[in-house]
Amino acid sequence: MSWYCDYAQGNPIHGPYHDDEYGFPRQDEAVLFELLCLEIFQAGLSWELILKKRQTTFKAFDGFDVDTVAAYGEKDIERLLGDAGIIRNKLKINSIIENAKRIQALRDSHGGFANFIEAHHPMAKVGWVKLFKKTFKFTGGEIVNEFLMSLGYLPGAHRDDCPAYARITAIKPPWMNVDIAIFDG
Repeated sequence: MSWYCDYAQGNPIHGPYHDDEYGFPRQDEAVLFELLCLEIFQAGLSWELILKKRQTTFKAFDGFDVDTVAAYGEKDIERLLGDAGIIRNKLKINSIIENAKRIQALRDSHGGFANFIEAHHPMAKVGWVKLFKKTFKFTGGEIVNEFLMSLGYLPGAHRDDCPAYARITAIKPPWMNVDIAIFDG
């Protein structure tokens, strides 16, 4: 993703995400859910558009509280479809609501979303994609790849000479704790 390092640094829209979030491990369920949802919303669109709508999307989806979103009904869907501050795609919105329900189920099966991810690490991208397609809605290869890179489970978020890369590697993200060859398979 070296092009993103070149483009994002100093950019008022991309810079904060690139410098302080992208590639940094996180465990909080709402944060993980938000990042997965943002990747779903991005499918077919620009990441810049998603970042521009991030605050209004966060508000529209009640801070990505999993239990609140899982309880959304038709009235909530209509509210979301009428909200110009978010990506108004019914398929994506319905997938996000269903994914909230599936994250709730991960609490029983794995102790939560973060534990689910950790339980399957390390794994090559192809394995992650199969797992996510089986577990969640609207999670293709690019969505899964970007989501896991954003959390430090897959390498490639930053170029080696990027200042963010140095900060990330200092905290030893999950991808650094395995033989890098696994990610090629």
